[in-house]
Amino acid sequence: MTLPIALVALAFAALGLAAERLASVWPADEASRRGPGLRTALLAAAAAAAGGGVAWRSNLPLWATAVHLGLLGLMVVLTATDLDQRRLPHLVLDPLILGAAVFTPFNPAVSPLDAVIGAGAAVAFLGLLGLLVRGGVATGDLYLVVPLGLLLGWPSVFVALFVAALLSAVTGLALLATRRAGMKSYIPFGPFLVAGTVITLLREPQLLAAAAGFPADVVAIVMRVVGASI
Repeated sequence: MTLPIALVALAFAALGLAAERLASVWPADEASRRGPGLRTALLAAAAAAAGGGVAWRSNLPLWATAVHLGLLGLMVVLTATDLDQRRLPHLVLDPLILGAAVFTPFNPAVSPLDAVIGAGAAVAFLGLLGLLVRGGVATGDLYLVVPLGLLLGWPSVFVALFVAALLSAVTGLALLATRRAGMKSYIPFGPFLVAGTVITLLREPQLLAAAAGFPADVVAIVMRVVGASI
């Protein structure tokens, strides 16, 4: 492991720890205000693995890797709040959606068309699932899957959805077996969507590799757009 990747992993470990602590006090109306525990350590470790893994796997230009890590950082905060308070605050969710949308035309690995199709198909699929399985999909999950679909594109977003569903099912069965949850207990789906996205990014080599012929420098992209408009 190179020093930059180790530093990224360390920074994400700190972010995971801070996000878990933040979720215990914010948003304040449903804050549990509990002390640090096993969840704190697990989220810090998972965030470190996710951030370090993306940095290690990425063959994208530095600026594009930084964008992926920035979006991942917001996902870590949302994971913490969803685990603790069963909510995805728009104060964090909206910047994630905006960031993914702005990045879409410049993403070296996913074409804008594939990104838009991926986001639309994922929202449609989860929306239909929510209609068929009452209470199975929260509104926040529909918002969350938009930036995830834009980042992964079509058809990779469905790999992430499958992984998320599989992890959710396994976790639910484990909680039932240990009597830590009942048949009617609500298990937030947002953390599983984030986990599915990270696993898909690491599993699908093209998602973190610049397409052939794509400009390596974002400045080159901007200059082309400006030049074409003059």
